[in-house]
Amino acid sequence: MKVLIATGGTGGHIYPAISLADYLAKNYKNMSFMFVGNSDRMESTIIPELGYRFLGITAAKFNGADNRLAALKTLYRSYKECIRVVESFQPDIIVGFGGYVTVPVIMAGVHCGVKTVIHEQNSFAGMANKALSHFVNKVITVYPNVGSSFPKRKVVNLGNPRESAVLDLTVDKRTLETNGFDISRKTLLIVMGSLGSVTVNQKMTEILNRMKEKNYNVIYVTGKNNYDDMIGKVAESENVRIVPYIDQFRVASACDLIISRGGATSACEYMALGLPSIIVPSPYVTNNHQYYNAKSMVDNGASFLIEEKDLDADVLLDKVDELLGDDMKLQNMSKAAKAMSHPYAARDISELLFKVAGIKYE
Repeated sequence: MKVLIATGGTGGHIYPAISLADYLAKNYKNMSFMFVGNSDRMESTIIPELGYRFLGITAAKFNGADNRLAALKTLYRSYKECIRVVESFQPDIIVGFGGYVTVPVIMAGVHCGVKTVIHEQNSFAGMANKALSHFVNKVITVYPNVGSSFPKRKVVNLGNPRESAVLDLTVDKRTLETNGFDISRKTLLIVMGSLGSVTVNQKMTEILNRMKEKNYNVIYVTGKNNYDDMIGKVAESENVRIVPYIDQFRVASACDLIISRGGATSACEYMALGLPSIIVPSPYVTNNHQYYNAKSMVDNGASFLIEEKDLDADVLLDKVDELLGDDMKLQNMSKAAKAMSHPYAARDISELLFKVAGIKYE
């Protein structure tokens, strides 16, 4: 089966798309892939480095665009280019993982009569996906509540392909020994995305210094751009480690609690791992969608939510102390998170693609 995948802009769009392609390549015969994304965003380097064929185009953003006429012209040029790509590659199905770059790709597929599917990772539907939902064959969701934003007959709640990574994971607390921790203690992981958060880092100086007095371990991930500044302000201690980045999925699996942003990929990983979380959603993202991701997890008992404007040392430390001091509460949050997860998402989505494309899989 030939699969054309449109994705880009953020890791929340890109990594689920890669996870799906990896699963299809591993588990089915005669697979062929082409990715289309922004020519100037992170996908233009990440995807080719993984060995996948990639075409970069110029996307047009309408939400907040200063010049909508110019955006419309850009969209039309990209649409015409994508028609040529579809006619050349001749995919059996096209899958869009969100972001404005998916619009010309999906619409080119519709124009050429190719079956199309979109994936909505967040609990708040993006503008591009809402528009495309009227043209595609199926809409895959992660959060059941977002289904109401799309035509009901097209919605299938199958989860995020990233969740399926948990099936191949061996949880090993000894992972934490590499940081010199006493693994008889509970461990808190704090991570604010691959680039970190300047605003949160500013608030964390006092918090981390006070955490040195606690009887739990702390791993604080600054993001690559903020490490030097942070390590200069907070000296590491017996129970506090500061690092620029980690293998988040593997390390998180060995931790007892995480404090994090509410990005779609991260949130679904915590669900799959059954990892209790305190979410500090970024207020700087489109449609405040991280807040809605967190709210969905809170409503199901898997998380607590602290908005960035309310984040201070006393508030955060009190909540961490409360959770790490209550094993029953952690267990209940873990069960709630797993109940929201879709560990077989990659398999289920793959089977749906074959069905929509009308192809029997081997």
